[in-house]
Amino acid sequence: MKNHLTALCALALLALTVACGRTEPKGPPPFRVALLTPGSVADGGWNQAAYEGLLRIRDELGAEVNNEETKTPGQFEEGFRDYASRGYQLIFGHGFEYQEAAARVAAQFPDTVFITTSGNTIRPNVAPMVFELEQATYLCGVLAGRMSASKVIGMIGGIDIPSIRSTFLAFRAGAESAMPAISVREVFTGSFQDSGAAHEAALALLDAGADFLLHQANDAGRGVFQAVSERAASGAHVFAFGTNKNQNDMAPDVVIASAVLDVPSAFVLVARRVRDKTFRAEPLRLGMNDGTVSFVLNPALVSKIPEPVRVELGELEEQIRAGSLVVPRGDF
Repeated sequence: MKNHLTALCALALLALTVACGRTEPKGPPPFRVALLTPGSVADGGWNQAAYEGLLRIRDELGAEVNNEETKTPGQFEEGFRDYASRGYQLIFGHGFEYQEAAARVAAQFPDTVFITTSGNTIRPNVAPMVFELEQATYLCGVLAGRMSASKVIGMIGGIDIPSIRSTFLAFRAGAESAMPAISVREVFTGSFQDSGAAHEAALALLDAGADFLLHQANDAGRGVFQAVSERAASGAHVFAFGTNKNQNDMAPDVVIASAVLDVPSAFVLVARRVRDKTFRAEPLRLGMNDGTVSFVLNPALVSKIPEPVRVELGELEEQIRAGSLVVPRGDF
C-alpha cells in the first residue's frame, strides 16, 4: 500500500511539473485603436461624432479602444507616440491640425496606421479622411441667402484652419448664388472651447444685422446657439445652423438645419481595412454621394421655409449627388 501511494504521488508530481513547464500558444494581439481629439468628446458635434465612431469600432470589430483630448501640437505628437509605443495598430487624429505630428511620429512606428480626419499628408502609414462637409454648408448658405431679410449673414469659427475655412467658402458661395448682394461676415475666436467668446462674437454679428449664423466652433458652438436663442426670444427673426452632427435638437427654436457628417460609419470603414490588412495610404474622400454627408432640415422649423426654397434645396442636393453641381472648396 505504501509503495502504491508513493507511486501515485510521484505521478502527480510529474504531471504538475509537466503542466507548470508547458507554454500555452499565444493568440494574435488584440486589435487596438486610439483617438486623439482637439476638444471634449461631449461637445455635441465634431469630437462627439469621432468618439461615437470609436465606440462603434469597439462594438462592431471587438477592438480595444482608448481616447485622449489633446490641444497643442506638442500634445498631438506625445499622444501619437504614446499610443504607438504601446502597440496600438490604428490611431485617429481628429482634425486637419494633426497631420504634421502624425507624419513625424509615423516614421518611427511603421506598424501603426495614423489617420487624420482632414488634410493632405500621405506617408506609407499615414492618410487623411476628407469629409466633404462643404456640400452641406453650401446648402446652408443657399437657405440663408434665400431667407435673409437683412441681407447680412455670419460665420463663427474656432481656430482658423484650412478645413474650416473651406466650409465657410462653400457657405459663402451658396449664399451668394441665392442672393448676389448679400453680405457674409466671418469671425474666428481662436478657441474650440470658449463658448463665452463664441457667444460674444455671435451677439456682435447679430448687432451688425446678421439674421443667419453658421458656426464651426465645436464645443464653443453652444455659445452661438445661446446668443441666437436669446435674440429670438426678444422677437427677432434669427436662425442658426448646426454642423458636423445633427444639432437641430440642441436649440430647436433657432437651429433651422444642420450640415451633418456620419463620422462613425467612416471610422468603422477605415478600421476594418486596417484590421483586415487591406488599408492603402491614400486620401479617402467622403461626401453626399456615399451618404457620409447630409443636409438635415429641422422638422420643428421647416414650416418657416417657403415651399419653393425647400424644393430648390432638394434639387440642388440631387445635383450634388449626381456630380453635376460641384461645390467650391479650399485647396488643402
